[in-house]
Amino acid sequence: MDEALVREVVRRLLDRLDSDPTQVVAGVSNRHIHLTEVDVKILFGEDYMLTKVRDLRQPGQYACKETVTLATAGGVLENVRILGPTRKNTQVEMAPSDARKLHIDIPLVKSGSSQPCPPLVVIGPNGHLVLKKGVGMAWRHMHLSPSEAETLGLKDGMEVDVEVGGDRGLIFKRVWVRVGPNMVSEFHVDIDEANACGLKTGDYVRVLV
Repeated sequence: MDEALVREVVRRLLDRLDSDPTQVVAGVSNRHIHLTEVDVKILFGEDYMLTKVRDLRQPGQYACKETVTLATAGGVLENVRILGPTRKNTQVEMAPSDARKLHIDIPLVKSGSSQPCPPLVVIGPNGHLVLKKGVGMAWRHMHLSPSEAETLGLKDGMEVDVEVGGDRGLIFKRVWVRVGPNMVSEFHVDIDEANACGLKTGDYVRVLV
């Protein structure tokens, strides 16, 4: 494992030693795309390297400067952010409101899913792709390190309820638990779900265990 990555994971875990383990920070997800190395070349050019602009909370993951356009016969979404690093499969995640703007029906998916979807054209400055799988609305989920999961009595693949406080507070049901050695605690929902309860990136939610 990369030494810098190990240090970052340790730092974030130590930061939370004295905190309530049921309190988890939220990350609100806007529409974005993950690309394979091959698809980066198709969209941007043979020797193109994606440009990191900021790190995301999950160690090793980052937002790129580059964006693409998503299009169907019924609509267009511009300036869709690329998230790095490259992956083994190209995937698009969007909110229900995005799918309505594109006039397509897409499945609710868990990370890594390659369910079929209506054709979606991805347009870059140097070329385009036509995706017929890997496009969906992300299942609301929560990242945890193994030690964080053990503290909460949770295991990878379980589902749990998460409470959002405040005047528009609610309880999200069936939150998918993801546990991994390179993960730190973070609750992910799409922007539509977040707007429904006034949740913002950096707010804290409570895991109901």
